[in-house]
Amino acid sequence: MPSSSQHASPAPRALPGADAEDLALYREKFRRRLPESLDELYGPTQGIVELPLHMAWSGMTSYDLTKPRQRMGLYRTVLHEGLRDDLPRYLNRDLLLQLWPVLRTLVGRTVRAVWEDAFPQLASRTRAAA
Repeated sequence: MPSSSQHASPAPRALPGADAEDLALYREKFRRRLPESLDELYGPTQGIVELPLHMAWSGMTSYDLTKPRQRMGLYRTVLHEGLRDDLPRYLNRDLLLQLWPVLRTLVGRTVRAVWEDAFPQLASRTRAAA
């Protein structure tokens, strides 16, 4: 598994036991999908990308990487819906690093925290862009 950052994610505020347990399970779902390293992300940087239905079950299935909005939509969908084997296939390390300062605002809080905790270079890109 990826090394954890020295800073833990902020603890949820006074959630009842069942809600806190649900949040912990939700975070673990995303943690288990993470690659060991961002270097494992070798996905495409250009062209048309077709997502399988297990990821694109509620919207677009085809994304043109030359179009910024579609590129961002693809990455958001893969981060939320992709399985462990999907991430290296559909995400590209350099493109993820480039998109992250904006992309992090489009993904859910849990997805953002899990990725930034596991890969501090994502959080540092955000600070550098600010």
